[in-house]
Amino acid sequence: MANVVVVGAQWGDEGKGKIVDWLSERADVIARFQGGHNAGHTLVIGGKVYKLNALPSGVVRGGKLSVIGNGVVLDPWHLIKEIATIREQGVEITPENLMIAENTPMIMPFHGELDRAREAQATGSNAKIGTTGRGIGPTYEDKVGRRVIRVADLSDDATLETRVDRALIHHNALREGLGLEPIDRDALLAELRAIAPEILQYAKPVWKVLNELRKAGKRILFEGAQGSLLDIDFGTYPFVTSSNVTAGQAATGVGLGPNAVEYSLGIVKAYTTRVGEGPFPTELKDDDGERLGTRGHEFGTVTGRKRRCGWFDAVLVRQTCAISGMNGIALTKLDVLDGFETLKICVGYEVDGQRYDYLPTQAALQAKAMPIYEEMQGWSESTQGARSWNDLPGAAVKYVRRIEELIGCPVAMLSTSPERDDTILVTDPFED
Repeated sequence: MANVVVVGAQWGDEGKGKIVDWLSERADVIARFQGGHNAGHTLVIGGKVYKLNALPSGVVRGGKLSVIGNGVVLDPWHLIKEIATIREQGVEITPENLMIAENTPMIMPFHGELDRAREAQATGSNAKIGTTGRGIGPTYEDKVGRRVIRVADLSDDATLETRVDRALIHHNALREGLGLEPIDRDALLAELRAIAPEILQYAKPVWKVLNELRKAGKRILFEGAQGSLLDIDFGTYPFVTSSNVTAGQAATGVGLGPNAVEYSLGIVKAYTTRVGEGPFPTELKDDDGERLGTRGHEFGTVTGRKRRCGWFDAVLVRQTCAISGMNGIALTKLDVLDGFETLKICVGYEVDGQRYDYLPTQAALQAKAMPIYEEMQGWSESTQGARSWNDLPGAAVKYVRRIEELIGCPVAMLSTSPERDDTILVTDPFED
C-alpha cells in the first residue's frame, strides 16, 4: 500500500481532476499541497459536472477527508462561495470532512488588485506573465516576506491587527507607486472578523492529524495544481506560477516527511497545451492546432481563455518525470487524436545549429528552440470510451508505447474520455 502524489507533468490542464477523482475512491485522505484558486478541476460523476478551484477533489466523494495544506494560498471569501456552490449540488461539506491547515496563508483583496495592476502595466520587454489576476503570486511573496495573514491569525484579534498593519506598510507603499488608493484598514479588519468563524471551524493542525492518520495506515492522496512546467524553479521562468509544483513539494505542503510520498504519478496529455504567455516549442498555429483545440475543448476552466495546442513533447515530459521522480504516468485525452492520418512527437530541439535533449534554462535559448519531430502513423478508428488495450487500434497502442520509451516512464493509467470509468488501468498506484 502506498501514499500517492499526483502532479501535472506539462503546463497544466492535463486532466488531473478526473484522475484524482478516480484515485480518491481508493484513498482515505485527499490533500491539496500547493497553489490556489487559480487552478481549475472539472469532475464528471454520474452525469453531474463539478468545477472546483480551492477545494480538494475528494470533497465530492462521501466518507473521505479533504485537506487544504499549508503550501496552498487560500482566498477565504472564494472558499466560502465555492463551498456554498458545491453544497447546492448536493455535496455535504462539514468540519468532519474538510480541514484547513492553521498555518495556511490567506489571499487578501489587495493581493488580487496588485496582481492585476502589475499585469496591466506590463508592456514591451517587460512582458505579461499571463497571471489569472487572483492574487496568488503576491500572496506567496508576502509569505516569503513574512507579512502574510494566516488562518490561525483569525482566532486572535490583537494578532490579526498586528498582521494587517505589517502587510499594509508594505502594500500601501506599492499601491502609491501604482496609482492605487490606500487600503482601508478598518474595512479590511471588519471583513476578516466577519468571515473568521466560517473559516476557523475548519482550521486544524494538519501536520499532526496527517501524521497520526499515516501511522494508522490510512491512504493519502496528495493533489497538486497547475503543471510541472509552471514550477517556480523548474518551469519556463518567468512565465510560471509562484509555487513549487513538483512532487517534492507534496510533503512540505502538508507537514509530512519526504518518506510519506511513496508513488509519484504524472498526469500527461496525449498532446500538449498551454494557457497564457511563454515558450512553447511544439505549438501549432495551423489547422492541426485548431483541430486539437476544438476536439479537446481546450479552454481554461478558470479563465475561459483559449489554450495553445501542439504536438506531444517527449523532451519536456521526460524532463518533468525525472524532476518529480515519476513512478508512472496517467496518459489522458488519447481520443482527441482519433482521425489524424499522421502524428508527430518531439524528440529533441535544435537551437542555433546545436541539438538538445532537454529544454535549456536560458530564456533566449528557449525562445529559439525548434522541435525535432518523429512521425507516427495515426488511426481512423475511435478510441473514445475504450476500457482495455484490446479496445484500442494497433496504431494507438504503438503511439502509447513509443511515448513510454521516449519519456522513460511507464503508463500506469490511460484515459479515453472525461468519464471516470473510461480508464484503462495498468498499475494501481496505491498497490504498486
